[in-house]
Order: sequence, then C-alpha cells, then structure tokens
Amino acid sequence: MSNTFRRAVAISAAAAIAALGLAGCSSSGTSTPTDGKVTITVAEDVGLQPAAKKDIENRVAKFEKKYPNITVKPQEYKWTATTFSAQLAGGTLPNVFTVAFTDGKGLIQQHQVADISKEVAEYPWAKKLNSSVVKNGEDSKGAMLAVPIAAYGQALHYNRDLFTKAGLDPDKPPTTWAQIRKDAKQISEKTGQAGYATMTKDNTGGWTLTTMAYALGGRAESGVGAKTKATVNSQAFVDALDRLHDMRWKDDSMGSNFLYDWNGINQAFVAGQVGMYVSGGGNYSSLVAQNNIDPKMYGESVVPLQGEDAGALGGGTLAMVSTKSTAAQQEASVKWIDYFYMENQFDQKTATSTAKAQADDKQAVGVPQVPVFDKATYDKYMGWIEPYVNVPVDQFKYYTDKEFEQPLLAEPAENTQDLYGALDPVVQAVLTDQNADIPTLLAAANAKVQSLLDAAQ
Repeated sequence: MSNTFRRAVAISAAAAIAALGLAGCSSSGTSTPTDGKVTITVAEDVGLQPAAKKDIENRVAKFEKKYPNITVKPQEYKWTATTFSAQLAGGTLPNVFTVAFTDGKGLIQQHQVADISKEVAEYPWAKKLNSSVVKNGEDSKGAMLAVPIAAYGQALHYNRDLFTKAGLDPDKPPTTWAQIRKDAKQISEKTGQAGYATMTKDNTGGWTLTTMAYALGGRAESGVGAKTKATVNSQAFVDALDRLHDMRWKDDSMGSNFLYDWNGINQAFVAGQVGMYVSGGGNYSSLVAQNNIDPKMYGESVVPLQGEDAGALGGGTLAMVSTKSTAAQQEASVKWIDYFYMENQFDQKTATSTAKAQADDKQAVGVPQVPVFDKATYDKYMGWIEPYVNVPVDQFKYYTDKEFEQPLLAEPAENTQDLYGALDPVVQAVLTDQNADIPTLLAAANAKVQSLLDAAQ
C-alpha cells in the first residue's frame, strides 16, 4: 500500500469505527492492582480535532461504565517505522497497538505479540471473520494472535460518462486485461481522454505495478525474514509492464500525464480526464470527501485476474496486544478491541448509530470494501445501515458481486515501501521511453530491493 493510500485507508477505517482514531493501550507505567482493577492507556491519533477528542472521551466513558474494573486513559500515539522498532526493542509498546497487514505477519512469526487467541475465541465475531482477511492475523498453526479491524482490496475504477461517450456500455466494465486495453483505446479515440492511466510516483507506481503483477500470478518477494528474496524481475512483472507499454506506445490510450500520484490521478479522474485506473476498493470515500465527485459518473469493478496463483493485492489493519501486558491487561485489551473496533461492524445498534452520524456529516456511507467479516455477516451489516446509504450501490455491484470470489493477497511483507519506490522509475521509464529495456530495468530494481532486504537482516 502506498504511504498516501495508507492514510486514506486509515480515514476509511476510522469512519468504520466512528471516526474515532486508531487506539492502543500503553503498558508503560501500568499494572494490575490486587483489588482486581486494571488500568490501560489507550492511544489516540496525533492531531485530532476537538470534536474527535470529545468523541473518544465519550466512548471511553461508556466503556468504563460497561467494565467498571477497567480504567482507560487516552494518550496520543502515532505509528512510524522508526519509533515502532524502538518501542518494540525497548518493551514500551502500548498494550494494544495497530499495524498494517504487511507488518503483522513478521511480528507474529517472531513471537513479538501476545497470544490472545483464547480471549478472542470467546467473542461471537471470531467465527464470522472473512477467511481471506483473518489469515493475516493468524500464526502458522491457525491461532489468531491479531484481530483484523479493516481491510481493502484493489479495484478497477472507471468513468461511466466516458464509457457512454465512447460507445461502450457502462454496465459492462471490462473483465479481462485484454478488454481493458480494447476499451481504453476506444475511449481515447472517441473522447480524446486517457482511456487508462496509472500512478507512477511517491511509491504509487510500484504499488499499482505490483497489483498488476499479482493479478497475473506473480509475487514481489519469496521467503520470510532473513530468507526473503526480491522477485520483481519475474515474468509477471515483465508481462504487466509490457501491457502498459503497448497501451502507451501502440494504442496511445494513456494520455500525456505520466507522473500521477494518488491525489493527482483522483483529481484527473473526477475531472473526466481518465477513463479507468487501479486503486484501493474504498477509494470512493476519498473521491467524495476530497474531490466532490458526481456520483453518476462513477463505476467500480474488480481487478481482472489471469493465470495460476493470480489474486487481488490487498491489505488492512491489525490490532495486536503487547507481550509486556499482564494477563489482566491482555483480557482488558481484548475487551477494548471488541468494543472499539468490532462492535461497530457486528452490533446492529452501534452500526446504525454510526452510519446515521456519518450520513449527517455528509460522509460516504455504504462504500464497498473488503469486509472484515464473512459475506453473511457483511450482508447483514449492509442491511442494518441501508437507510443511511448515500452512495450509488448499483454502480459498485461489479466489484461487490465478485470480491468474495477473489483470493486476497497480502502486500510484500519486507521493505514494502522501498520495493514500491524502486519500481516507480521503472514504470516511468516504460511510459516515457518507447525503447525502454524492461528486463534490464526490472533486474536493476530487483538488485536494489535485494540489497535493502539483505541490509535489514
């Protein structure tokens, strides 16, 4: 996931938990008194507005009323790679902390998080989680050591207006990469706009290229930990770049801007300058909040999968519990995870009150994303919030009808952003130099990534 989109997913996840910020519980300076009471410190995002801080205070008060033996003290907390590593080494991580899927597996494999599987198993939602999502929080034996609280999968976003102007049916988005190429060419020829565009900078080029490669059966890394090997010089990455090269140089269907970042491509899309592009499945929320999109123009479908081992690149957020937590703190921390993260998606009363508040605040309600829970639970949730849904649901059906059928593949686990950054100039070169040597470019990027992986061990 790109750094920019990681922030966007955080926004979507925050909306899913009542826009209250991602919380954690600090073990620093806390203990379990002999009278059975326990104190945990829950972190709040840095820089929250007063209203958001007040919301957290209200939620904390309700939690303490529900659990009188637990005292909760909010404190500012921000996850960054450097501070997280220092906190992990120094044993000062919060009792409950949140990390991306890409970071979670390593922590679980290295036994750096508490085993909360027994506590989690007591909650009814534990058996209702999406199998493609829950595996990101499980160890090699299938025990759940981390709880998935938000997830996303890449999607194909398309402009229904440009489809219509090009003589294409907006209710029949492309289902193969060959169709994407054909439709992009027709859009470009009939409308003069880019039929297909892709992000290329600030790590987003590598992110979307990896999405294409995974959709063609490739992987960016193999192995785990010290045995991790970069594999971006594989045939799937060559094939993905070949497709971009042909759309750019043979079809002239990708416009003239080859330096899009996440914000830039969103703006161009809403302005009617881009027919199709790949980004996170929940991107519509940002298009509403930041770009004032006209709902009628928007369509969304799944990224086409082709070949053996193909899957949709995805990610999300895990809630974990520090190994420094006492048994009582671990139990209290799981109660907090249940209350703060899961109740909103599993409990009807909480879900509906949250959806109403979001609708009143003119936020997008009902945007499809990869659900944390299984399809039956997700459908039930969507039924609860239906009175407050304010997005064009029918225009998402080409995504929602198929998202559960697609394998959700985790992002590269090691040096994720470095890997994406190393691929940005490769994508740029292919789109700006007709004679770019794709295998040579990928070999150089692979060597760069491998050197970073080796240095990190």
